[in-house]
Amino acid sequence: MTATADLIPLNLCVLTVSDTRTLAEDSSGDYLVQSLAEAGHRLAERALLKDDRYQLRAVVSRWIADENVDGMLVTGGTGFTGRDSTPEALLPLLDKQMDGFGELFRAVSFDEIGTSTLQSRAFAGLANGTFVFALPGSTSACRTAWERIIRAQLDSRTKPCNLATLRPRLRER
Repeated sequence: MTATADLIPLNLCVLTVSDTRTLAEDSSGDYLVQSLAEAGHRLAERALLKDDRYQLRAVVSRWIADENVDGMLVTGGTGFTGRDSTPEALLPLLDKQMDGFGELFRAVSFDEIGTSTLQSRAFAGLANGTFVFALPGSTSACRTAWERIIRAQLDSRTKPCNLATLRPRLRER
């Protein structure tokens, strides 16, 4: 697959995982919503949930099953505290893991936060042809992930290749 001349807008969901924030205080979710819109994509749905693996699975499973959703950005719950359970909740839902995302995210984060990046369990993958990106909860981490990795890969004009132009072939069997 190669880049296209025109942007292919994607329908993306944003999920914030937090035991302490409300939508009014969700700067990370706000940043992601604003950034995807500025990039020419559409917000399909937004939610904020407590860090409960079964609630997370329920919402993400619904989005994965929706053929109108192309992907999702999940922020929060990727650390090491007792309540952080985003990887445990969502990794079992993936058909394929995008190992390079977590590796690249930690590599570019090292320049910003040094060895603290080893505490990040950020990951990405594919579930039923839907992109799933799980990011740390800080706005700074969301900015790093979006600006340094995700924005370009969801832009169908990125050369030599990008994730957006793979969409028609993701459900091939």
